[in-house]
Amino acid sequence: MELYSGYISRLIGELSVLPGIGNKSAQRLAFHIINMPKEKVENLANAMTEARENIKYCRECFTLTDNEICPVCKDASRDHTQIMVVENTRDMTAYEKTGKYSGVYHVLHGAINPSLGVGPNDIKLPDLIRRLQAGEVSEVIIATNSSIEGETTAMYISKLIKPTGIKVTRIASGVPVGGELENIDEITLSRALDARVEI
Repeated sequence: MELYSGYISRLIGELSVLPGIGNKSAQRLAFHIINMPKEKVENLANAMTEARENIKYCRECFTLTDNEICPVCKDASRDHTQIMVVENTRDMTAYEKTGKYSGVYHVLHGAINPSLGVGPNDIKLPDLIRRLQAGEVSEVIIATNSSIEGETTAMYISKLIKPTGIKVTRIASGVPVGGELENIDEITLSRALDARVEI
């Protein structure tokens, strides 16, 4: 027997596919949305639709933005000779919160994972190599996650870049193995950045 009407069940079903949202959380969110003023619900729906339609990749670093170039890449006071390579925009945001990094980024949008059929050309790795060929970069900091996929990606990037003479470093320990950067506190991230090592 179906507990809720079709509209409520559909809303719960749509919310439950979001990451980190189980059935109980989806139910709570659904009832919260249903009890919100109609104008607030419309604003929420419009914000989601407009974000999906207007957000794209930054032309330089491939983070998510609604402009051709993101604010970090556009900032002339940043050190454009230093690129930190991260797996996703959330990792970039985590490092920005530390306030300790003044270079620019390159967002891969994933990591090499042969078991899932994700190779170097399936992430934004060829775009990183194109950026490096411009000849302005002196250091690449690899800040992929400390997972098997993150480590595999880091080693692959290091082997690609080392022959060019560009300095390649990896964020230091302090970031736990298997840890996701977006969930790590700013102090730990700062220490990992400060204690990075050449690889």
